[in-house]
Amino acid sequence: MLPLGTHAPDFALPDPAGRLYARDDFRSAPALVVMFICNHCPFVKHLRDALAAFGRECQAKGVAVVAINSNDVAKYPDDSPPKMAEEARAAGYTFPYLFDESQGVAKAYRAACTPDFFLFDRSRKLVYRGQFDDSRPATRSQPGSGAPVTGADLRAALDAVLSGHAPTAQQKPSIGCNIKWKPGNEPDYYTS
Repeated sequence: MLPLGTHAPDFALPDPAGRLYARDDFRSAPALVVMFICNHCPFVKHLRDALAAFGRECQAKGVAVVAINSNDVAKYPDDSPPKMAEEARAAGYTFPYLFDESQGVAKAYRAACTPDFFLFDRSRKLVYRGQFDDSRPATRSQPGSGAPVTGADLRAALDAVLSGHAPTAQQKPSIGCNIKWKPGNEPDYYTS
């Protein structure tokens, strides 16, 4: 995992319409939430409505939120930019949903799965990396957690940052689908 205290890695990525967004476009925000998501992952689908609501709540507080899709779209065409645009509209995402075609941004953030969440404070130091909450969808191999989707973990971390406090150091890693790396592009941290 990316160590707490790490400065937010830079990015300059397009949304599906081709508009570029960079980390420093959000420099005036009191916090920055970066989430790695995609369209087809059942873990992301499970949180879809809550992610849209969380994004709107953050934006109302001046907090910057960006979502990044780093999946290999040659093997997973449901995650292609045109499908991302459809998903953003259907889900009601009001935050930028960006495409990391090279997968370099995912590597810089040491992202491993979808969804994966990173919270940076005003100085863009990493203060939280982990799960949205304890809820899990039912999958072919798992029954699901039965816990409601609340965003409790990420919300508590954000509330701490906005009130000038450090989030708890007890942070649970996110669980989801592995990022779909292009053949030969798997990062060292992912395979070791």
